[in-house]
Amino acid sequence: MIRLNNVSKTVSSGSEKLTILHSVYLTIPRGQFVAVVGPSGSGKSTLLSLVAGLDYPTTGDIRLDGEYITQMKEDELARLRGAKVGFIFQSFHLIPSLTAYENILVPMEIAGLPKARERAQALLEEVGLRERGHHYPSQLSGGEQQRVAIARAFSNAPTILLADEPTGNLDSKNGAHVFELLVKLNREHDTTLLLVTHDHALANQADRVISLNEGRIVEDREKGRGGGGERESGRAGERVSERGSEDGRAREQASERT
Repeated sequence: MIRLNNVSKTVSSGSEKLTILHSVYLTIPRGQFVAVVGPSGSGKSTLLSLVAGLDYPTTGDIRLDGEYITQMKEDELARLRGAKVGFIFQSFHLIPSLTAYENILVPMEIAGLPKARERAQALLEEVGLRERGHHYPSQLSGGEQQRVAIARAFSNAPTILLADEPTGNLDSKNGAHVFELLVKLNREHDTTLLLVTHDHALANQADRVISLNEGRIVEDREKGRGGGGERESGRAGERVSERGSEDGRAREQASERT
C-alpha cells in the first residue's frame, strides 16, 4: 500500500518559493494499477520521486507498506527500495558494458538473492528476450532495452513498481508492447503499479486515473479490474473518486484513531 498524508513540496526559485505539490492525500492499495496524468509541470514526476523516497516532502508523511519513509535516513531508504520498490524510467538506464542478462542479474547479486542466475534467465524469458540475453544494450532496439529494464525492475520481486513515462522514447508499436508487458506483470505478480504518462489512451486502461494540475489532484477516477464498474463522485464541478484527495484526510484521521 502507498499512502500520502497532506504531502506538499516547495522549492526555492530565485528569491521566491515555488510549490510543486499542494496538500496531496492519496491511498493506493496493494496490486492496484494507477496512472498519473497531467500537463508538463503539474507535479507528476515530483510525486513519483517522493513516493520513491528519492526526495523529501516539505510537509506531510508518506508510507510504503506501512513504513514511514519520510522518517527514514538514506541508508534505510536504500534498503527499503532494494527490497520493495522497482523503477522504470523513460531513459532505460542500462549499463552499456553489461549484457541484457547481466543487467538483470547484477541487482540480485548485490542484494545477495538466492538463485539469482536462474531468476535472471526466467525474467528474460518472461519479457520475451530469451535469445537476446547475451546482447549488449547497443545491440538491442529501444523496445528491447525497455523490456530488459522492466525485467531488471522485477528482479527483486517488488511490491511496488514506479514507472516514469516508460513508453516515452518508443514508437507506438514498441510502446504498446512494453505497456502490455507492464500490465501483465502487474496482474500476475500483484505488484502495485504507479505509472506517470502523457498518453491518455494508455492511462485509461489503468484501474484508476489520477489527474494533476498545478500540483493538485483535480480528478481521481477509479474502475474495477476488467474495465467495469467505474465509480465517481462530484465536488464543485470536479469528479473525485472515493479514494480521492477530499476523502483522504478523513480516512487518515480514522486510521490514526484505530
